[in-house]
Amino acid sequence: MLESLPADVVFVLAALLDEADPAHAVLRRQIPHLRVSGRCTCGCGTACFELDTASVESAPSGRGTVVAAEVRIYLEDGDCPGEVLVFAENGYLSWLEVCSWSDTVDVTLATAQQSLRR
Repeated sequence: MLESLPADVVFVLAALLDEADPAHAVLRRQIPHLRVSGRCTCGCGTACFELDTASVESAPSGRGTVVAAEVRIYLEDGDCPGEVLVFAENGYLSWLEVCSWSDTVDVTLATAQQSLRR
């Protein structure tokens, strides 16, 4: 079942995709056209996207699947328990992944938002 793009996903995508980068600028223009086609069941916030590629321009991000953007997540104490990656496939946003490197900290999209707001 497809769902509208949640605000937390929109925030993180916008924060990671730099308007000054030509490929990122094209990917940012795809955000309003994205729908969530699936979410990770562990609660981390990872989301897979569906996009009508006929309705948007493809970004010059390369063929195949590439990491279009990434950022490490830092806690207030300076610890870095994970990262967030944005993937593009053939120039189209395909998924947002929240990766945890910690056994003691729950790394989620909310954690990423807090880190990006600092």
